[in-house]
Amino acid sequence: MSTKREIRTPILSVVGHIDHGKTTLLDSIRGTAIAEKEAGRVTQHIGATEIPITTIKEICEPLKRDWTEIDVPGLLFIDTPGHHAFVSLRKRGSALADVAVLVVDVMEGFQPQTYESLNVLRLLKTPFVVVLNKIDRIKGWTSKKKPFFINYKDQPEYARKEVDTRIYEIVGELHDKGFSSERYDRIKDFSRNVSIVPVSAKTGEGIADLLLVLIGLSQKFFERTLRLHLEEAGVGTILEKKEERGLGTTIDVILYDGRLRVGDTIVVGSTEEEPIVTKVKALLKPRVLQEIRMEQRFLHVKSVNAASGVKIVAPDIETALPGSQVRVVREGEGLESVMKEVKSELEELKMETVPEGIIIKADTIGSLEALALELKEEGIEEITKAEVGNISKRDVIDATTVKNRYFRVVLGFNVDILPDAKEAALQAGIPVFISDVIYQLIEEYEQWVRDEKEKEKRELMERMTTPAKIKILPGCVFRQSKPAIVGIEVLSGKIRTGVELIKADGTNVGPINEIQDKGESIQRAEQGMQVAIALKKPTVGRHIHENEVLYVRISEEELKELKALSGLLSPDEEEVLEELAEIKRKRYSSLE
Repeated sequence: MSTKREIRTPILSVVGHIDHGKTTLLDSIRGTAIAEKEAGRVTQHIGATEIPITTIKEICEPLKRDWTEIDVPGLLFIDTPGHHAFVSLRKRGSALADVAVLVVDVMEGFQPQTYESLNVLRLLKTPFVVVLNKIDRIKGWTSKKKPFFINYKDQPEYARKEVDTRIYEIVGELHDKGFSSERYDRIKDFSRNVSIVPVSAKTGEGIADLLLVLIGLSQKFFERTLRLHLEEAGVGTILEKKEERGLGTTIDVILYDGRLRVGDTIVVGSTEEEPIVTKVKALLKPRVLQEIRMEQRFLHVKSVNAASGVKIVAPDIETALPGSQVRVVREGEGLESVMKEVKSELEELKMETVPEGIIIKADTIGSLEALALELKEEGIEEITKAEVGNISKRDVIDATTVKNRYFRVVLGFNVDILPDAKEAALQAGIPVFISDVIYQLIEEYEQWVRDEKEKEKRELMERMTTPAKIKILPGCVFRQSKPAIVGIEVLSGKIRTGVELIKADGTNVGPINEIQDKGESIQRAEQGMQVAIALKKPTVGRHIHENEVLYVRISEEELKELKALSGLLSPDEEEVLEELAEIKRKRYSSLE
C-alpha cells in the first residue's frame, strides 16, 4: 500500500447574515476564477466549487509572485453559503469546513446571524476570516476589479478614513466577543489575529486579497491536519439525500479524507438504530463549469480523492441521515469496528432531553445542534425531543402530551411539515414554527410566548376586580337611599356593576347595583367618565357624602395577584393599588 502523503484541498464555508452578500461573494470568486481560463479550469463538485492553485496564482499575481513554499493544491468552497450550511456540515468533533469566511456588510455591521455564526465558530473552534463586503457603497470610493491593497492607495483620503472607521467598528465587535482582529495587511501574527479583508463582491475588488489570505492560512496553520494518505479509507459527511430520476435514492457527500472508489463497501449513518452497510454502485460528478449547459449533467468517475464533493449511487440508502458520516471499509478492516465508529459518532451527537420541553426538528444533525445551542443562549434549555427530518403527525401528538402550555410547540429548522401533521396541529391547537434562519425561528417562538402570556394576563384581568376610585359629584344626589342614586366621576381605573365599594377608612359601602350614562344602563365606566350609580346599601348624608372619594374593594388574594401582574395596570391603577394596600394596612393596625 502506498504511503504517499499530500496536502488535501482545504474546505471553506461562507457564513454570515442574510443579504450581506454570501452568494454574490461565491459567484464573484467563481467568476474571477473562470475568467482566468489560461491558468486552469474551475471544477464544479457536488455541493462545492474547487479553484486550483494555478488559477489562484494567476488571480493573485499582482500581490504575490513567489509560491515556492505553497503546497496547497487549491481551495474547495462549499457552495451552499450561509449559517445553515456551516452548522449542518460536520465531521467528528468539529466543523466540516477547515476555515470559515464570515461575510459582514460594511454598511450594516454585525447582525443577528453574524452573532449566531460567531457562536458556532467558537463552539467548533473553527478558524475564520472576516470579509467586509460592499465597500463599493462607501461614499467617494471607486471600486475596481483589482486587489483592495492596490486600489486603497488610489482612493480619496476621506473615503479611506471611512473604510478604516468601519473596519475598527468590526474590530470592536470582535473584541467584545473575545477575538483579536485587524485588517489583513496590518497583521504580523496570523495565529493570534482574525484577518479582516475588505471586498466588493459586486465588482470583484479584494477577491485576490481574500484568496491569498485563505491560501496562506491553509498552508501555514493547517499543513499538518490537511496531510492525508491518498490510499486510506475515505471518510465524508452527507450533505443531503436526493431522489434522482433513473438513479433512485442518492446521497451527496463531501469527502474530507482518503479515497472513495466504485465497488467500495461503505457504512452510512442512518435514521434507524443501526448504520447502513452498502456498496458504491456509481460515483457522479458534475461537468466543469464551462460545460455545465450540456445535457448530460454528470460524469461517471471510478474514484475520488479528498477533498471533493461527489454523488454516491448505492442500494438501501433510503434512511441515510444528512449530516452523518460515510466511511469506506477497506479489505482486512473489520466491518464491525467501522460500524461501531459510525454508530458511536451518532450516539455522541444525541442531545440530552427532558420530559417537559419543546420539540425541535432540523434537516441535519449539525443543524439540530446549532438550534439547541441558540435556544440555550436564549435561556431555553428544555428540549423533550430533537430529531432530524420533516415535522410528522407523531411530533404533533408528542407535543400534545407536554403539560407546560408554552412548551407545547414544535420548532422546525429548514424542514417542512407533512400534510397530516399540519391538519393534526390545527385540530390540537399546537403551534408549529418553521424557518430556514435560526434566529428568526427563535424570535417567532419567543414572540408567541410573549403574546400568549399577555393574552393570558388580559383574560385574567377581565375576570379579576381591578383597582379604581370614584368621586361623588356635588349637587348630583338624585336619591338618598334604597337605592341611593348619585352622580360620580371615575378618577382612576374602571368600575363595573357588582363591584363592592369602600370608603378611605376601609368601611364597606356595598356593591354598585347599576350604572347609567345619559339614562342608558351600562355595564362599566372608565376613567374620566361621569355617570350615575345606584347603591342599595348606603344612605347619602349618613354613610356617604358629596365630594367623598370611594374605592373599589379588592380582596387580599386579588391584591397579591395584581401586584404580580406587572405591566398590565396603568400607572394610575398602580397608584390606586398602593392606596388600597395602605388602607388595608391602616385598617388591620387599628383592629389590633
